[in-house]
Amino acid sequence: METSAVAEGGSRANEERNQESREQMLSRHRKEVAELQNKEVSLKKAAAKGSKAEQKAKKKQVEDEISQLSVQLKANHAEELASLGYKNTESREKDDINNLIMAIAGVSTKGHGDSSKPKKAVKRREKRAQQEAAREQRIEEEQNNIVSDRMIENEKLEEKLKPLGLKVNEIKPDGHCLYRAVEDQLSFHTRNASPYSYLELRKMAASYMREHTSDFLPFFLSENKVEVDSDSSPSERFKQYCEEVETTAAWGGQLELGALMHSLKKHVVIYSGSFPDVEMGKEYKSENDSDRSNPSIILSYHMHAYGLGEHYNSVLPILDR
Repeated sequence: METSAVAEGGSRANEERNQESREQMLSRHRKEVAELQNKEVSLKKAAAKGSKAEQKAKKKQVEDEISQLSVQLKANHAEELASLGYKNTESREKDDINNLIMAIAGVSTKGHGDSSKPKKAVKRREKRAQQEAAREQRIEEEQNNIVSDRMIENEKLEEKLKPLGLKVNEIKPDGHCLYRAVEDQLSFHTRNASPYSYLELRKMAASYMREHTSDFLPFFLSENKVEVDSDSSPSERFKQYCEEVETTAAWGGQLELGALMHSLKKHVVIYSGSFPDVEMGKEYKSENDSDRSNPSIILSYHMHAYGLGEHYNSVLPILDR
């Protein structure tokens, strides 16, 4: 992606934005950010060739190019959002944020203040939209920093994995990353297609959490930042959460990974360049490393992946022997 191509893309977006809805614009913004980060990955891989001096020079060139493209992309996004009336300031006006939240939720903003108490389903949509709006704002605020933060995190992770003979296998950042990463691990260990697809793994995690509500509910209530509806009990809200795990692209975290660990009866190791490594399911770990009858699932956790928040990748051997 050349700088001129970014400018041309911004110009084309300016011509079409009058016909583009707010949802479509925000969706396109996310896609463009992800495309830029994918380009960074490709350029960095290409730069990791040649002598150390050549690699250093190429790395600097990649950083400069990505930084320039990131700044240009941020400017284009800010201009487009401004055309819809959203201010590009650190403290946005309350009405602008509320309208953006309602727009993402798919709820009409006309006469919303005069309507009667929203139904539970609408309230849930608004709350999830609020999280999405906060994420959009975080993307805008961090675009100048995500490249350097991500590269630092990845370099630290690479330094940790390389002596172990391991490498990161990139997983698609589409909200299903945890389940796709586990699917990738299962495929690698069976030397064939995984016995479970990422969608089946979602259902498996949701089913296990429902069957063991008493084990998961306390952690759900302590970690879940969305306030529980006043007319919903904690168990009802947890049931709704499990339904979202099963039927949506909601990001999976420690709760879902714990459910998969017990369902699959797998020892799990998560490496990170930002946090201490985590080991789960020691009761399922083979007694000795030579026993490969029940191999461990090895993942990597990324705090600064793609500027869209947390992300999981699969970790595989550098040389498949």
